[in-house]
Order: sequence, then C-alpha cells, then structure tokens
Amino acid sequence: MPKLPLVSSKQAIKVFQKLNYKVVRQKGSHIRMHHLFDKTKSPLTIPKHRVIGRGLLRKLMRDAKTTPEDFNKLLK
Repeated sequence: MPKLPLVSSKQAIKVFQKLNYKVVRQKGSHIRMHHLFDKTKSPLTIPKHRVIGRGLLRKLMRDAKTTPEDFNKLLK
C-alpha cells in the first residue's frame, strides 16, 4: 500500500470532483459533497484545513470507495 500524501482541502476536493462528486453545501469550515450518479456512495464532509490528516483522508477514500493508488494518480 502506498503512503498517503499530505493534502490540503482544496486538493482533496479537486480529486473527489474528478471522481464525480460535487459540492452541495458548506457550513462554516466544512464542505459537503455528494456523488452525482451513484447514491449508494456515502456523502463526504471535508474540513477546510491547510492539511487533512492521513486518517481522515483514508476514511474519505473508504467512503468514496476508491484506493490510495487511484487517489495518488488523480492528485497529479
């Protein structure tokens, strides 16, 4: 398993948008994203931070049903 990179909330949002998620609302410093087509995928809540922790990033990827390899490819 590759090591997860440290990413900002902006970078994470861009990657999840490439995975067909869209921003539906923001309340305070938390951004809510829903998948456009597959309603079985969990909605994502991303905090607007400079750096998202690896544990939270792993949970977001699990909810989006993606792998760290795919995430790293889309990050570049």
